[in-house]
Amino acid sequence: MICGLVLAGGQSRRFGSEKAVARLGDQTLLERALGALRPNCAALAVSAAAGSGAEALAQGLNIVVLADDPAHPDGPLAGLAAGLRWASGLGATHLATLPCDTPHAPPDMVARLIAAGGEAFAAFVETAEGPYPLCALWSIDLLASLESELARGHPAVRTFLGDVGAVAVRFEDGATFANINAKADLP
Repeated sequence: MICGLVLAGGQSRRFGSEKAVARLGDQTLLERALGALRPNCAALAVSAAAGSGAEALAQGLNIVVLADDPAHPDGPLAGLAAGLRWASGLGATHLATLPCDTPHAPPDMVARLIAAGGEAFAAFVETAEGPYPLCALWSIDLLASLESELARGHPAVRTFLGDVGAVAVRFEDGATFANINAKADLP
């Protein structure tokens, strides 16, 4: 079983307000990210800070909200650790992650990561524009090693992917993974 986690706990400094609740067309960025994961995930959760708009929106959608372990340093891998722990409790074998600011991710992303990942502990999206390390699929078996890393600090996501021998999966249309980093990026 595969579970999905939308990472919506960032500071959104460059954006100027909380990205997850920003609207793109008739949906929020959070809703679009959930929609991209939904076709291949048995259960969905959102990594969000307590009291945030992302938390309120996810709760309104009846989506589980996960908080980072306060013992972990801030960063996306702390959200991943909370997600892996949650998914493990559900009996999942893998956790797919997608940042909320990647609203155009294709609905076949998870299926393609599964197909290409093989026996690797993790697989992530790569396009001609470069890697997208949080558009990824993670084995539940990584939880212990990730928590060990987080006990020493928050490594770069790319470093952790390299350490676990993650497989880069090539996607041709890089525009589908373009991040929304500023309000001007919203069409």
